[in-house]
Amino acid sequence: MQNYRDSEAYFERWSWFLKLESDAERERLASRRTTRKARGMSDRSMEAQGDTLMHMVIADDRTGLGGRTIVNFVKRERKQILPWNRFRVGSPVVASDEQTLMDVANGLVCGRTSSSIEVVFDEWPEGHFFRLELSADEVTRKRQQTAMLHALDGRGRIAQFRGILIEDKPPEFFPIKDLEAIRADLAESPLNPSQHDAILHALSAKDLAIIHGPPGTGKTTTVAHLIRQAVLDGQRVLACAPSNTGVDNLLEKLVGLGLNAIRIGHPARVLESLQEHTLDYLVDADPAMKVVREMRREADLLTTKAGRWTRAKPMAGARDDLKQESRRLRADAKLFEEQIINTKLDRASVICATTNYDPEILGNRTFQLGVIDEACQSTEPGYWPVILRVDRLILAGDHCQLPPTVLSNQAQLEGLSMSMMERLVGRWDKLATRQLTVQYRMHHKIMEFPSEHFYDDSLVADPSVANHSLADLPNFNAETIGSEPVLFVDTSGADWTEQLDPNGESKLNPNEANWILQQVDALLEAGLPPEQIAVIAPYSAQVRLLRDRCSSNDVEIDTVDGFQGREKEVVLISLVRSNSEGEVGFLADTRRMNVAMTRAKRKLMVIGDGATLGRNAFFKKWIEHTESQGFYKSIWEFSPWQ
Repeated sequence: MQNYRDSEAYFERWSWFLKLESDAERERLASRRTTRKARGMSDRSMEAQGDTLMHMVIADDRTGLGGRTIVNFVKRERKQILPWNRFRVGSPVVASDEQTLMDVANGLVCGRTSSSIEVVFDEWPEGHFFRLELSADEVTRKRQQTAMLHALDGRGRIAQFRGILIEDKPPEFFPIKDLEAIRADLAESPLNPSQHDAILHALSAKDLAIIHGPPGTGKTTTVAHLIRQAVLDGQRVLACAPSNTGVDNLLEKLVGLGLNAIRIGHPARVLESLQEHTLDYLVDADPAMKVVREMRREADLLTTKAGRWTRAKPMAGARDDLKQESRRLRADAKLFEEQIINTKLDRASVICATTNYDPEILGNRTFQLGVIDEACQSTEPGYWPVILRVDRLILAGDHCQLPPTVLSNQAQLEGLSMSMMERLVGRWDKLATRQLTVQYRMHHKIMEFPSEHFYDDSLVADPSVANHSLADLPNFNAETIGSEPVLFVDTSGADWTEQLDPNGESKLNPNEANWILQQVDALLEAGLPPEQIAVIAPYSAQVRLLRDRCSSNDVEIDTVDGFQGREKEVVLISLVRSNSEGEVGFLADTRRMNVAMTRAKRKLMVIGDGATLGRNAFFKKWIEHTESQGFYKSIWEFSPWQ
């Protein structure tokens, strides 16, 4: 763990990290394009990388908030399922014309299904057949760099935060005013004692507190109730998360508690069900915007009139006067719109945004409380835009799950993938941190191994889920499916050897894929809706293979990273690795397996080669655990199994 004592050295180090990340992303994109060109790769091979979609056409379009254009892209063969890809809601993309190979528009993914991608553009993408490619997003890094520069030079509260977050000064806590009233209010909520304790601990923080929320323990619910208590105390709150999904989850909880919360950020990055709580929607719906729209329409007419040629010679200076009047109207309209925006923001008790929000929207606003949910999914530079604006900081997350994504290999080697929350937990532990202990997702036997291995056996399954099973679900024939909540199927001796993806960048295991899909079909035939099934594989090539062969498009199949924060009734995991060397690759990152193994609510099914996996200490313990619990089976016990 990196220790810091000098603020200047700290910010210099993380500025260097941002440069490494920027260089790594540019090199990765350039390398892939060069490789594709050199190999003369087929369209399918290009798509197999996950960052390109070929032969896309516009199925339909609509006008979104702020006059933006939302375009729905599908394959040229319109019912064709999209290949596995890394396009996520909020991802920046560039659309290019496949005939001219020219870039035609930049946009953001705002929706996706198994057969379509929705992209929002500020301008119409000209063309008939399109290639969509993920593009680099330098805006985020520039905002983080600017925030760190301000944090380095800041005085007062910022200097105090530097002392705690960088220079090893311990956080402080103080008695809570109206403690009994808060306890009485919490007693009326559905929260458990560990959640009460976490909220009271956070409310007592003078500067910093941490809520550690293992899988299924209601971390975001706890954070929402914490924010409610702060609002009841008259505080304004900046509520953030590194991802748009994380912000939406938090906003949904806050709205459910009746709080006046506004979501800022590009509407393309917000769930449709939450659009009415976005700043764009609220401003657009304000009656005063009718005046703004009329002013802009009149400005457009004046501009058009100024550019129109007539037979009669216009009076000297007439065109300039028209243009000047048009500019004045636009400036007045902008000023009027800004007043509407400021009124909406000033009236909100909670502002919700990603940690990399646009600082111009918030202006000089500061907040008594700042909260970062899913804090462990952000590298350290991502914290500072929030820290700059708050008096107190609450971090919530789980450092035992996936760390933030880091592109640079050098940065990885330097330990720069560790989040600030993980570093502070390691430094202050019990002083700053409270852990949630009751989980509401998993059968207690699914929970047991992760609890022992990652959380010092501290988790307890709530009675509502402790013994729930597939047999409890309506219209499900449980007799055809094994009754055990956990199953590990060992393929040792079956010669189900892993294969290298044809593009040489990933791994797959066709035999494991076939077995997994047999189980999926059995679950579907037994009456389980496909939306309640998830298939997880650590390698993108295996994900593509499973998607290509799956009988239902509604069964969700994705990598481990794509499932963090998610849950399904049944989860099937293909571990892929099977080789004579005992190599498990990045499966050795046990946090990745913690995420995968804690997504299931009622049944977890894992298949892998015990001979390969057993050479790793973590998987050896997993196999021993399943054997001791009667959850272990050899593939030879299944017939037919290929």
